[in-house]
Parts: sequence; C-alpha cells; structure tokens
Amino acid sequence: MASVTAGLGDAEQHLSAQDGDLALLIARVGPSRLAAAPREPYEALVRAVAHQQLHGRAAERILGRLLELHSGEAFPAPASLLALPDEAFRACGFSASKAAAIRSIADHAARGIVPGAEEAASLTDEVLVERLVSIRGVGRWTVEMLLIFTLGRPDVLPVDDFGVREGWRLIKRLDAQPRPRELARIGEGWGPWRSTAAWYLWRASDEAKRVPQAGRQADGPT
Repeated sequence: MASVTAGLGDAEQHLSAQDGDLALLIARVGPSRLAAAPREPYEALVRAVAHQQLHGRAAERILGRLLELHSGEAFPAPASLLALPDEAFRACGFSASKAAAIRSIADHAARGIVPGAEEAASLTDEVLVERLVSIRGVGRWTVEMLLIFTLGRPDVLPVDDFGVREGWRLIKRLDAQPRPRELARIGEGWGPWRSTAAWYLWRASDEAKRVPQAGRQADGPT
C-alpha cells in the first residue's frame, strides 16, 4: 500500500484542484510534512491510550515510568503488561480506566487480534478498524490515528476529529462545523489523499489558535 510519505506533490495538486479554499490553505502552509513513525501497532495503541485527554508531555512522563519498570525491553511485551498489578499502573500515573484499556490491548495482542506490523500491512483500513474497535478504550478515531501516523495509510479522513472539522469550518467561514457524515461526503473527492487533506485541515485549526480573536473576526466576512 502507498505511504503518506510518497507522492505528496501529487496529493497537493489533487487536493488543490478539488476546492479553492483548500488550495489557498495549501499554498499558505506549504508542502505537507505528514509522515508516519513506523512501530508495532500494539505499541502504538498503548501509547495512544496513554495520550488520551492528556497533554503530550504529561503522557510521555507516564509512559516513561512504565518503560522504567521494563528496562530490559524496548517496549513492554503484552505478557509483561498483563502481569503488571493495578498498583504499578497507578504508580505510573494511569487511571483505572486507562489501565484496563491497556490490559485489553495487551490481551488482544497476545491473542493475535492486534496484528503485527507485517500482518497489518496486508489488511485494509476497514478490516483493521473492525478488528481493533472491539478493544476496550479503542474507538474508530484511535484506529484512524494508527492508520495515518503509524501505518502510513494515505486515504484516511477522520471525520469525527474536532480539529479536522474545525479546519474545514474555518477555511469555509462557516458558523458551525460540518457533521461527520457531511464532511465524509465532501471529502469523497479528496481520495486517494484524504490523510493529507486531514493534515492540512489540522494546520488550519492550529493557525486559528495562534491568531487573536479580534484578528479572526476582522478577517471574516463583513
């Protein structure tokens, strides 16, 4: 399967041809820097759960404590996490619900439901979503982040993501974000580069956070 790191010039050209406001955003932001960080899906899912509803630095500190408990492993194996007592998870900083989710990921990995990287490369996006959303604490959005940022899938549009919907609202100067189903319909023409489209919409959302509110109002429609 194609990687999001390949053919980005083609992606930008295709997306720019689909929508004028998207073309302006791409021209303003410049070349896409979307790139996957390959790792085992099991590890990526554990890391994703650790990061849920936390600032990145706080999540990395908690993960760091977990790794210190397993210094002999590059990343704790499923069996290691399954054997870890509740007190150890709490000492690292994990909530009870996150500890339960991580145990569920480890259990599904040990049983082969979470595929290794080699097997995952042979599975379609939807097959991976269907297999992995059965895990406690793992929803469609989490799997979509795995598809984009770990497996490098080029055609994933996470329509439930706040930042993606907000980016579209901003570049279109809408009063409200599009509903997920509506954005999915809008994004049909962005294939096979919907992951890159999502990356640009995240950039639009980030831009707005750096602009004072008064400035955003001044730039809006009169």
